[in-house]
Amino acid sequence: MAVLKTIISGIVGYLLGSISSAVFLGYLVSRKDVRKYGSGNAGATNMARLFGMGVGVATFLLDGLKTVASMALGRLIGGEPGFLLAGYACLLGHCYPVWFKFKGGKGVSVGAAIGLMLDWRIFLMLVAVFFLTFAATRIVSVCSMMCAVTIVPIELIVGIRDFWSILLGVAAGITVLFMHRGNLKRLFRGEEKRFKPRRIKIPWKNREK
Repeated sequence: MAVLKTIISGIVGYLLGSISSAVFLGYLVSRKDVRKYGSGNAGATNMARLFGMGVGVATFLLDGLKTVASMALGRLIGGEPGFLLAGYACLLGHCYPVWFKFKGGKGVSVGAAIGLMLDWRIFLMLVAVFFLTFAATRIVSVCSMMCAVTIVPIELIVGIRDFWSILLGVAAGITVLFMHRGNLKRLFRGEEKRFKPRRIKIPWKNREK
């Protein structure tokens, strides 16, 4: 029964994670699929580039909210194993959403929320790593990858020693790095662009009826 509850927690986490905040907000604002514009990524950074920082922040918060809901329900259904599995399942759902042909975001917002659910200090340290890296590079993908590689060391710094919690950090970090493999190639080629939030003038300004 315990194993079944854990599996159910994972399924719930994946289905909630598959709810793409960027896609819904993109349709709400423009009546278009945000994945066809900008970087093609259904995440907070692309939303900020296309619609401005306000929409980008809203996307980040909604993605974080679905992560919190997933892990809270996971704990309610399956205890601590359900809590942890639901977190990673939510990340997978965000990256590969079943509702949107498995094309989603890169998991940064969800990864940050996983850190928050594990320990609020992890979240604050990840935010610090992100903004310190951004101040030095102005390249969001570098900031995201720095958070991915530091989440486990940060877990250890705050005193987390539980094997499964550490494993969640490892899995989340590797997944975020994998989702940024294209960015990594562009970095090596010197083609990765610096972040500039703005509203791009493209045909979606004329809303479809």
